[in-house]
Amino acid sequence: MSPLNITHRDTAAGPVLHVAGELDYDQAGALRQEVGGLPLSPGQCLVVDLSGLEFCDSTGITALLAARQHALAAGAGIALAAVPPNLLRVLAVVGLDQVFTFLPGSTAGL
Repeated sequence: MSPLNITHRDTAAGPVLHVAGELDYDQAGALRQEVGGLPLSPGQCLVVDLSGLEFCDSTGITALLAARQHALAAGAGIALAAVPPNLLRVLAVVGLDQVFTFLPGSTAGL
């Protein structure tokens, strides 16, 4: 089991969270807490970079949906970057590919 590691940095367009490790039942609360503490302004975009994600269960997906709700409540957008292929497949199967915006690569250049 890999612990969840979340790093945060601010860009001109909005905050970027890099999520690495396992986003599961034991760790999803950490992402919810991190996102809940982010000040977002209308017009910004929260980017969640998943390039370091090793595993994500349904609780992790729920935490991503909670991040979306937090962003939308603030009038901001949200995008998932560098989503691993296995998670992308699951998101497509449950229809969340119609809910989230996806960025193909890592946010290292943002």
